[in-house]
Amino acid sequence: MALLSAGIAEYAKRAFLYRWNLLAFLGASAVAVMSPYPTAILPLVAAAELVYLAGLVSNNRFRQAIDAEIHQTNTQQTAATTQRSLQDVVAGFPFEARTRFEQLRSRCLEMRAIAQGVRGRQQPAGEDSNTQALDRMLWVFLRLLTSQQYLQRFLEKTNEVEIRNRMKEAEAKLQTQASSDERIKRSLEDSLLVQQQRLDNYSKAKLNLDYVRVELDRIEAKIQAITEAAVNRQDPDFLTSQIDSVSESMQSTEKAIDELQQLTGIVDEMQAPPVILEADLGQVQR
Repeated sequence: MALLSAGIAEYAKRAFLYRWNLLAFLGASAVAVMSPYPTAILPLVAAAELVYLAGLVSNNRFRQAIDAEIHQTNTQQTAATTQRSLQDVVAGFPFEARTRFEQLRSRCLEMRAIAQGVRGRQQPAGEDSNTQALDRMLWVFLRLLTSQQYLQRFLEKTNEVEIRNRMKEAEAKLQTQASSDERIKRSLEDSLLVQQQRLDNYSKAKLNLDYVRVELDRIEAKIQAITEAAVNRQDPDFLTSQIDSVSESMQSTEKAIDELQQLTGIVDEMQAPPVILEADLGQVQR
């Protein structure tokens, strides 16, 4: 993958601030100032520095090294930010949801370690393609838990009985309205319509919550079944192939989560599946 160019200004800045160059430049400038002819020598020092900077900035290997260094720094910062975001998300769950996620993640780590031990191989953390596949499924599971949390809050804060009572009151007033004032009639009709919309939203939220609960159970069972089956398989890519086989249903679930987010107002800061198995999320408080 080609790295983005840092730009001429950044290359020149890095070249100038290189410790040996900075030491030589300051030393030469000090000598020039203390010499009998500072006005003649200082321009020579500056010219030599410009030649050095121009030569280094034009060096392709130097530019590539700077680009790689900046890319690594940005990657580490992004990873650190993502980990903090994951920690915040998990810490914000109720105890039951937080425990459920942590136990599922721990189960994946245990089964992966057993599978690698059975096959007699160990891969560096994060390099196993199976890890990325499991991260995606765990990310979907985590997003579903988030949707469940927001839907439960919405239903807890919404009183279905109160909505229905207000609808009955509006209907009764409309039926007994003897006034010929159209403004009152329109106001009552609009009030009835608003309460009907609230009731529809409440009913839809209940259905969505039922769907989220079923999907959580399905994906949790799927993750457990796949990781456990991988222990008895010698094919190192078995886990990835199994997860790929359910990719269509995963895409359907992710699409449903996106729709739920529009309804609940949730916005994912992380659009792509982050590193979850290898992340330091802390321990579930018991």
